[in-house]
Amino acid sequence: MKSYRSLKKEYDELQEMYMELFSKEAELTYDLSKLREEEEQLRTQDLEIRALHENVRKLKHDMKNHLMVITSYLNKAEYEEARSYTSEILDKLNAVHSYIETGNSLLNHIINEKLEYAKAKKISIKAEIENLSFSRMKSIDFSALLTNMLDNAIEASEKEIQPELHVSISRRRGYEVILVKNHIQKSILQENPHLESTKDGKDIHGMGVKQIRELVEKYEGMCDFFEEDNFFCVSAFIPQ
Repeated sequence: MKSYRSLKKEYDELQEMYMELFSKEAELTYDLSKLREEEEQLRTQDLEIRALHENVRKLKHDMKNHLMVITSYLNKAEYEEARSYTSEILDKLNAVHSYIETGNSLLNHIINEKLEYAKAKKISIKAEIENLSFSRMKSIDFSALLTNMLDNAIEASEKEIQPELHVSISRRRGYEVILVKNHIQKSILQENPHLESTKDGKDIHGMGVKQIRELVEKYEGMCDFFEEDNFFCVSAFIPQ
């Protein structure tokens, strides 16, 4: 019959083996969920690109007819009609969303979805996007951070007379940086220096600020809210 000490040793060894297997199972489960998430993002991205190509194909097909109409107006010296028709075509071309490819499937999906929405809302867009991985961040955290920053800027821009949105994603001195700027008619920080969200929801800039700060701090990064050249700016610095 085995002694208590011998049984206790076997129990401890089994317990240790169990914990190792449990840990490996948890890691595999997490890896599987990430693969499924990436697969879904790639599937969505593929659908977005297919839709874009279809829109471009339709535009090319219609362009010959458009040129024939313009030529007809010019031959008849109907210059005002030609200018008006050309303006309509340019508006349609400007409405076509150009797909941004960054090499990061999650970043692709968020950026293209949000900027397409902004463009549909007649918001002027300037985007400078580098191919960065933000590998330190969990996908769910990166998605929440970027989505909050873009949603706040887009919603605030919808209330502006001259809506304009700038998005920059770049690498600076060991940090991966997200900078989102939206045009403002008057200072937001003078009226609401702490960016507190109001009960009636009028101050869009106060929405999501707490979550942005918490997400950046979680990865030992830095964030800032400031104004310059009639733009409200939000920056997030994530260490590489």
